Parts: sequence; structure tokens; C-alpha cells
Amino acid sequence: MHLLLDTHLLLWAAADSPKLPARARDLIQDPGNAIAFSAASLWEIVIKHGLGRSDFVVEPHVLRRELLEHGYEELAITGQHTLAVTHLPDIHKDPFDRIRVAQAETEGYTLLTSDAQVGRYPGPIQLVQRKTD
Repeated sequence: MHLLLDTHLLLWAAADSPKLPARARDLIQDPGNAIAFSAASLWEIVIKHGLGRSDFVVEPHVLRRELLEHGYEELAITGQHTLAVTHLPDIHKDPFDRIRVAQAETEGYTLLTSDAQVGRYPGPIQLVQRKTD
């Protein structure tokens, strides 16, 4: 299976964070799965890191290099992806999430997300959430 990670899952996986849901960890570590990240996630990280957001403290250049070194595929944003956003239902306003949904649909990837709102989109999306105590 080809998996496209949302930004938070990507950050949690890269940091080996306990926030990463167990199901996501299993899917990411499965050698039968190809793991990808979107250029949109890097763009989002650059912006939010620059704003000083505490959940985006990673250095984007280092993150990208390490992801590539660990075999993650980088998925560029194409015109086809941006045009695919036009037919998405009006579920989520976040442009980064919307482009990732469009990328997954266009490229035949499964978008792995921990965001319940993104999980409401039809198509190749798998919602993985942490268990709450």
C-alpha cells in the first residue's frame, strides 16, 4: 500500500513520538507499505515553524533530509493536484489538508490522518487516532 502521511503523523513518526497512534506506527513500519510525505507538509511546517508554533519546533531542512534518508518518498504538488481540489466537498477549510486529500486521490495513495475532520472526506483516507485515557 502507498501511504501519504498528514503533517502531524509525519512529525510524530519522525520524532518517534508517543503521540503517534499505534495503528499508524504499524502501517509505517510495515515493509510492504511505501511511505510518502507531501511538499505541502513541508510548506506547512516551514510556515508554522516560522510563526514559533510549539508543535512545529523541528528544523524543516533537517526533517526533509532525514525523511528521504529513511526511504520516505517526497510527493510534489502538481497542477493536476491543485485542480482536483475543486471537486472536494466543503468539509475542511485548511488548504494543506485539502491538497493532501487531492494528492492521495489523484495518485492512488491512502492518506493516513489523525484529523477526524479530514477523515470525513470520501476516498482513500484512513483515520488513525490515539486512544484516550
